[in-house]
Amino acid sequence: MRVDITLEFTPNPDTLKYALSQPLHDRGVLDFTDASKAVGAPLAEALFRIPGVKAVMLAKDFITVTVTGQDMLGAVNTAMLTEIPAHLEAGLPVVTSELVTADDAHGEDSSHVAMQVKTILDQQIRPAVARDGGDIVFNRFEEGVVYLELKGACQGCPSSTATLKMGIESRLRDLIPEVLQVEAI
Repeated sequence: MRVDITLEFTPNPDTLKYALSQPLHDRGVLDFTDASKAVGAPLAEALFRIPGVKAVMLAKDFITVTVTGQDMLGAVNTAMLTEIPAHLEAGLPVVTSELVTADDAHGEDSSHVAMQVKTILDQQIRPAVARDGGDIVFNRFEEGVVYLELKGACQGCPSSTATLKMGIESRLRDLIPEVLQVEAI
Protein backbone atom coordinates (compact mmCIF):
# COMPACT_ATOMS: atom_id res chain seq x y z
CA MET A 1 0.00 0.00 0.00
CA ARG A 2 1.33 3.42 -0.99
CA VAL A 3 1.92 5.86 1.85
CA ASP A 4 1.81 9.59 1.21
CA ILE A 5 3.97 11.70 3.51
CA THR A 6 3.81 15.43 4.01
CA LEU A 7 6.62 17.29 5.76
CA GLU A 8 5.36 19.88 8.22
CA PHE A 9 7.57 22.26 10.12
CA THR A 10 7.00 22.62 13.85
CA PRO A 11 7.59 25.53 16.23
CA ASN A 12 10.67 23.62 17.42
CA PRO A 13 13.42 24.39 14.88
CA ASP A 14 15.11 21.04 15.58
CA THR A 15 12.00 18.90 15.02
CA LEU A 16 10.31 17.81 11.80
CA LYS A 17 6.78 16.42 11.58
CA TYR A 18 5.74 13.89 8.94
CA ALA A 19 1.98 13.62 8.41
CA LEU A 20 0.96 10.26 6.97
CA SER A 21 -1.93 9.30 4.70
CA GLN A 22 -2.65 6.18 6.75
CA PRO A 23 -2.63 5.38 10.46
CA LEU A 24 0.62 4.01 11.88
CA HIS A 25 -0.89 2.19 14.85
CA ASP A 26 -3.79 2.46 17.27
CA ARG A 27 -1.91 2.48 20.57
CA GLY A 28 -1.67 6.21 21.24
CA VAL A 29 1.48 8.32 21.27
CA LEU A 30 4.83 6.53 21.60
CA ASP A 31 7.71 8.81 22.52
CA PHE A 32 11.33 7.66 22.31
CA THR A 33 13.94 10.07 23.63
CA ASP A 34 16.84 7.85 22.55
CA ALA A 35 17.47 4.68 20.56
CA SER A 36 17.71 2.42 23.61
CA LYS A 37 14.05 3.15 24.45
CA ALA A 38 12.82 2.18 20.98
CA VAL A 39 13.20 -1.58 21.51
CA GLY A 40 9.90 -3.15 20.47
CA ALA A 41 9.19 -0.42 17.92
CA PRO A 42 10.92 -1.50 14.66
CA LEU A 43 10.02 1.69 12.79
CA ALA A 44 11.51 3.90 15.52
CA GLU A 45 14.58 1.65 15.67
CA ALA A 46 15.06 2.10 11.91
CA LEU A 47 14.68 5.87 12.16
CA PHE A 48 17.25 6.06 14.97
CA ARG A 49 19.79 4.44 12.63
CA ILE A 50 19.68 7.59 10.50
CA PRO A 51 22.62 9.82 11.45
CA GLY A 52 21.47 12.94 13.27
CA VAL A 53 18.24 11.54 14.72
CA LYS A 54 18.02 12.34 18.44
CA ALA A 55 14.36 11.53 19.29
CA VAL A 56 11.33 9.95 17.60
CA MET A 57 7.64 10.20 18.43
CA LEU A 58 5.12 7.92 16.73
CA ALA A 59 1.53 9.17 16.91
CA LYS A 60 -1.53 7.70 15.23
CA ASP A 61 -1.07 9.51 11.93
CA PHE A 62 2.21 11.38 12.18
CA ILE A 63 5.86 11.01 13.17
CA THR A 64 8.03 13.68 14.71
CA VAL A 65 11.79 13.47 14.55
CA THR A 66 14.15 15.66 16.54
CA VAL A 67 17.63 16.08 15.14
CA THR A 68 20.97 16.72 16.84
CA GLY A 69 21.30 20.13 15.21
CA GLN A 70 19.80 22.26 12.48
CA ASP A 71 22.71 21.46 10.18
CA MET A 72 21.32 17.89 10.07
CA LEU A 73 17.77 18.82 8.99
CA GLY A 74 18.31 18.37 5.24
CA ALA A 75 20.09 15.02 5.46
CA VAL A 76 17.62 13.66 8.03
CA ASN A 77 14.63 14.81 5.96
CA THR A 78 15.97 13.13 2.82
CA ALA A 79 16.52 9.87 4.71
CA MET A 80 13.09 10.05 6.38
CA LEU A 81 11.30 10.46 3.07
CA THR A 82 12.95 7.21 1.96
CA GLU A 83 12.91 5.17 5.18
CA ILE A 84 9.34 5.78 6.36
CA PRO A 85 7.56 4.73 3.14
CA ALA A 86 10.00 1.84 2.57
CA HIS A 87 9.25 0.47 6.04
CA LEU A 88 5.48 0.89 5.81
CA GLU A 89 5.07 -0.17 2.18
CA ALA A 90 7.07 -3.34 2.90
CA GLY A 91 4.48 -4.22 5.53
CA LEU A 92 7.05 -4.20 8.33
CA PRO A 93 5.62 -3.72 11.82
CA VAL A 94 5.58 -0.32 13.50
CA VAL A 95 5.36 -1.82 17.00
CA THR A 96 5.97 -5.44 18.03
CA SER A 97 5.57 -5.33 21.80
CA GLU A 98 3.50 -3.66 24.47
CA LEU A 99 5.03 -0.26 25.03
CA VAL A 100 3.91 2.51 27.36
CA THR A 101 2.04 5.15 25.41
CA ALA A 102 1.54 8.75 26.45
CA ASP A 103 -2.08 7.85 27.16
CA ASP A 104 -0.94 5.09 29.53
CA ALA A 105 1.67 7.35 31.07
CA HIS A 106 -0.87 9.82 32.46
CA GLY A 107 -0.03 9.94 36.17
CA GLU A 108 -1.80 7.60 38.54
CA ASP A 109 -3.44 10.48 40.42
CA SER A 110 -7.20 9.87 40.33
CA SER A 111 -8.30 12.80 42.46
CA HIS A 112 -11.22 14.91 41.24
CA VAL A 113 -8.90 17.72 40.11
CA ALA A 114 -6.51 15.31 38.37
CA MET A 115 -9.39 13.71 36.47
CA GLN A 116 -10.63 17.15 35.36
CA VAL A 117 -7.13 18.10 34.19
CA LYS A 118 -6.73 14.84 32.26
CA THR A 119 -10.10 15.33 30.57
CA ILE A 120 -9.28 18.90 29.50
CA LEU A 121 -5.84 17.83 28.29
CA ASP A 122 -7.22 14.92 26.28
CA GLN A 123 -10.19 16.74 24.77
CA GLN A 124 -8.89 20.26 24.22
CA ILE A 125 -5.14 20.67 24.60
CA ARG A 126 -3.46 17.51 23.30
CA PRO A 127 -5.21 17.66 19.90
CA ALA A 128 -4.03 21.26 19.43
CA VAL A 129 -0.48 20.42 20.49
CA ALA A 130 -0.46 17.39 18.17
CA ARG A 131 -1.01 19.72 15.19
CA ASP A 132 2.45 21.11 15.99
CA GLY A 133 3.98 17.62 16.29
CA GLY A 134 4.00 17.37 20.06
CA ASP A 135 2.18 15.89 23.00
CA ILE A 136 1.59 16.82 26.63
CA VAL A 137 0.96 14.27 29.35
CA PHE A 138 -0.35 14.77 32.87
CA ASN A 139 2.11 13.66 35.56
CA ARG A 140 0.57 14.81 38.85
CA PHE A 141 -1.30 17.52 40.74
CA GLU A 142 0.19 18.73 44.03
CA GLU A 143 -0.71 21.74 46.14
CA GLY A 144 -2.28 23.68 43.29
CA VAL A 145 0.42 22.83 40.75
CA VAL A 146 -0.19 20.67 37.66
CA TYR A 147 2.98 18.91 36.48
CA LEU A 148 3.08 18.01 32.79
CA GLU A 149 5.54 16.12 30.58
CA LEU A 150 6.33 17.60 27.19
CA LYS A 151 6.82 15.13 24.34
CA GLY A 152 7.80 15.19 20.68
CA ALA A 153 8.23 18.65 19.18
CA CYS A 154 7.35 20.21 22.56
CA GLN A 155 10.58 18.96 24.15
CA GLY A 156 13.18 21.68 23.91
CA CYS A 157 10.93 23.96 21.86
CA PRO A 158 11.68 27.64 22.40
CA SER A 159 7.97 28.47 22.49
CA SER A 160 6.96 25.66 24.85
CA THR A 161 7.27 27.84 27.97
CA ALA A 162 4.95 30.46 26.48
CA THR A 163 2.49 27.77 25.38
CA LEU A 164 2.61 26.18 28.81
CA LYS A 165 2.12 29.39 30.78
CA MET A 166 -0.04 31.57 28.53
CA GLY A 167 -2.06 28.79 26.90
CA ILE A 168 -2.35 25.68 29.02
CA GLU A 169 -2.02 27.28 32.46
CA SER A 170 -4.55 29.98 31.59
CA ARG A 171 -7.04 27.43 30.27
CA LEU A 172 -6.72 25.12 33.27
CA ARG A 173 -6.93 28.00 35.76
CA ASP A 174 -10.06 29.31 34.03
CA LEU A 175 -11.79 25.93 34.20
CA ILE A 176 -10.48 24.49 37.47
CA PRO A 177 -10.24 26.90 40.44
CA GLU A 178 -7.90 24.56 42.35
CA VAL A 179 -5.21 24.92 39.66
CA LEU A 180 -2.81 27.73 40.56
CA GLN A 181 -0.01 27.05 38.08
CA VAL A 182 1.40 24.58 35.56
CA GLU A 183 4.98 23.33 35.45
CA ALA A 184 6.85 21.16 32.94
CA ILE A 185 8.94 18.29 34.24
